[in-house]
Parts: sequence; structure tokens; C-alpha cells
Amino acid sequence: MLPRADALAETLLDLGVGHEDINDLVRMGRRVIDDPELRQFLEASVGQLTRGLGEIRGGVDLPDLDWPTGPLQRCFLVYVFVATLPHTRAHHRALGVPDDISRRTLADLGRQLAVHRRRYGVPGLLDRRWLTLHFGGELYQLGRLQFQRARHGERTGWALAAAGLDTVPGTPCLNLHVPDCLGPLTPGACDRSLALAGEFFARHHPDEKYRAALCHSWLLDPQLAEYLPADSHIVRFQQRFQVAREDPEPADTDPVQFVFGNGDLPVETLPRRTALERAVGDHLRGGGHWYTGHGWFAL
Repeated sequence: MLPRADALAETLLDLGVGHEDINDLVRMGRRVIDDPELRQFLEASVGQLTRGLGEIRGGVDLPDLDWPTGPLQRCFLVYVFVATLPHTRAHHRALGVPDDISRRTLADLGRQLAVHRRRYGVPGLLDRRWLTLHFGGELYQLGRLQFQRARHGERTGWALAAAGLDTVPGTPCLNLHVPDCLGPLTPGACDRSLALAGEFFARHHPDEKYRAALCHSWLLDPQLAEYLPADSHIVRFQQRFQVAREDPEPADTDPVQFVFGNGDLPVETLPRRTALERAVGDHLRGGGHWYTGHGWFAL
């Protein structure tokens, strides 16, 4: 059940939600509690997310709220995650996950609301599936990086087997994610996260033997190394990985969204204040494309 008023505001603060969004979310929360149709839809959505909590599912596709476009439709998933929170925290406690790791992991809700506000000026969530990984027990924030419990697909499973690892499709692996708004991606910060991950998963998921970490990101596009200094954090991050496969489809909006905050910005208007901004924008203005890189390293 969704907490009321004061309790809801405190829960949102604990989840990293910005003060500018809390009053609106509390106000709309009263409507969700008082409307039988909305309350029934909320309970069904929470049930879908909590069934199989802790299993490796790759996230959950939650249903869309059949409601007029507006604040409540944009923000309804916030209430789903808040109502799921007691189940997620209970699952974390059962595994012995420290409270600080649980709190920092689930506070990604606030960061995602901030990303939406930065882009559109109003509260909402851009990606319906992403936070189901956190609240479904599949993803943890460990230092600078996020680690998602996953399984190798067909291509990566056999590619890593050919490289000498004891893997097949379906073998457990860790998908590595790089959130923004958490400071520079320094080699030291990455080393610390990897050390934390080694200890964390050995203790809390001992039955899952991870032989490799994977990353699927525009940060692994090798073209970045043609623009950035050899000692830049991104280039040094790339050097940790071996190529798993190449993606032939351009993904130009990904670096624009992460670097400039809005993937729909016209290319000709992109600022050139930093080396990374100049790299992303100049490459696109010169007719080039950016691609999602797929890399791995052994654990």
C-alpha cells in the first residue's frame, strides 16, 4: 500500500527525490490512494514487479496507465516503486545487503526524476523498465558503478567461450552500468567499485559464479579515443575491455543525451565547452555516427 502524505514525503526523500518534485508527488499520491481504479492498477503493477523478486529477469515490462497524458501518467511508476519498496528492502535484508548499499541503489529513482526534469522541466520517468532492475533485486549501486545480475546471450556466451572463458549462453555475468551525476569516472573509482562488487556478490549471491563483466554503452565506441587524450578517464575505461561484438546500427542520440542532457537537441546547437562535448558534437557535425560498444573483461 502507498504511504500517505507525511510518510510518502519522507519515503521520497529517502529515495533521492528532489525537493522541487515532492509536493506535486504527494498531492498526486492522495489521488492514487483515493481512486479505487488507480489503487487497483497500482496493486496489480506492484504484484507484477514483486512476483519473481530477486530472479534474473532482465527487468519487468510494467503496463501503461490508461489515463490522459499528464503529470499522473508521467509519474505513476513512482508510486509503483514506492509501494514496492517494502518488498525490495525485505529482500535485501534477507540477503544481508547492507542498508547503505540498499539505500544508494534505490535512490536512483531520484536521479531518474532529475534527468526527466532537466530535459522537460517537469517530473516524470523516461525509461519504464530501467528502475525495475533496482526494485526487482537485479541491480546494485556499488561505488561509482552499477552492477546488474544477468546472463550471457547467444552472441556473448559463445564469443567469450571462443576467447577461453568457461561460458555458454545462459551463464551468469555482470552487466556494468555507468550512471551520470556521480563524479568523474576515474580509474581509482572504477577499481574500488570492482573490488566492492567482488566482495558483494561473493557474499550475497554466492551461487552465481560470474566469469565476466560486460558493458554495452556508447562509452565503448572506439572512435572516442580518436578525439580524447590517451590519459582521459573514458579512454582508460575503454582499455579495461575486450571487444565482444560490433554494432552496425548508429546510436547517435545516446552520447547526445548523456553528455548534453537531451538526445533530441539539434546537432548544430551542441556546445563545445569540454573535450567530450567537442568530440561528440564535432563528430556528428562532420557527418559521422556514434555506435554502442560491447565489451567484456574476465572477473
